[in-house]
Amino acid sequence: MPKKFGRIHLVVMDSVGIGAAPDADKFFNHDVETHEAINDVKSDTIGHISEIRGLDVPNLQKLGWGNIPRESPLKTIPAAQKPAAYVTKLEEISKGKDTMTGHWEIMGLNIQTPFPTYPEGYPEDLLEKIEEFSGRKIIREANKPYSGTAVIEDFGPRQLETGELIIYTSADPVLQIAAHEDVISREELYKICEYVRSITLEGSGIMIGRIIARPYVGEAGNFERTDGRRDYALSPFAETVLEKLYKAGIDTYSVGKISDIFNTVGVKYDMGHNHNDMDGVDRLLKAMTKTEFTEGFSFTNLVDFDAKYGHRRDVEGYGKAIEDFDGRLPEIIDAMNEDDLLMITADHGNDPSYVGTDHTREYIPLVIFSKSFKEPKVLPVGHFADISATIAENFSVKKAQTGESFLDALV
Repeated sequence: MPKKFGRIHLVVMDSVGIGAAPDADKFFNHDVETHEAINDVKSDTIGHISEIRGLDVPNLQKLGWGNIPRESPLKTIPAAQKPAAYVTKLEEISKGKDTMTGHWEIMGLNIQTPFPTYPEGYPEDLLEKIEEFSGRKIIREANKPYSGTAVIEDFGPRQLETGELIIYTSADPVLQIAAHEDVISREELYKICEYVRSITLEGSGIMIGRIIARPYVGEAGNFERTDGRRDYALSPFAETVLEKLYKAGIDTYSVGKISDIFNTVGVKYDMGHNHNDMDGVDRLLKAMTKTEFTEGFSFTNLVDFDAKYGHRRDVEGYGKAIEDFDGRLPEIIDAMNEDDLLMITADHGNDPSYVGTDHTREYIPLVIFSKSFKEPKVLPVGHFADISATIAENFSVKKAQTGESFLDALV
């Protein structure tokens, strides 16, 4: 069967959710003031940003962001009379609201056993193994769920004096190691993270979804995380559509932390880690304009929405980041071939106006654009994995565990 689209470009605006999912009552944030567990029923990343600070996103508006089905319209993003793209929202079926779960489900996996989290911190025997390997002590007081910026504010001065490791977690299934680059080089930090990854795989007794290196610089009161972040993830437990494309000889390009999220499985060409989201767009454009990239799939993650603004509950910064991305859309569209397909989505929510600092269980928006479309419209609400099922059908490979293709609806 001939391909409908020669190239498909999937862009994940990390954490840009569009309203509480039907099962949001089963997922919780912890109020930063009272520490009370509050469910995610009232979360709405795009909606609340639009309501609180406004969103000036003319390109997303023309594509149809304001046409996506909602209980109440987006306050500052009106519906387009004739949207330029197909739009809808998608529901997650997996039992989680973290990055790996979201991306893996988008690529066709159904995760019904959540990755374990460590709300009380990591066990002493694991910390002792890390100390023995690294030759450095670990600051025990930091070993708990912590904001990434707060933890270096609280313990960065001590690390500068003692050289101890700052190891912390969050509501996600992650172990993070923060290291001042003047004390612990990136190379040393990555080596420690690689060791921790090797002893926390499935069957090891303590499984962790991702090990994250968090280098930072600066002085007390003015610490700043650098672009040296590295994620060391588990490999997917089953074949994703990304891997199926790779095995079928179809070119696959990753931009940002996609290669980390899938532990490189299914990635043929890695365009590297983003210094920031605008650099991520630059890397996507570089891939799209490669003369040898005539057919295949590109997969981009733009993480700043989540890491810099969502977790820090920065409504203003989050809104500005969305507007900045909107301003780059004409460049992305200009780089598209006539038979290219662009899909813009998210992987979970992270409402910066909500009570805690965790992700929020939300629908994700989906915008589907091609220069070849005749009369785009609103599609029925679907599920995350419908994205990969569509990609799979286009390239004549089998879908993964779940998802229903909407390829036939795109005309």
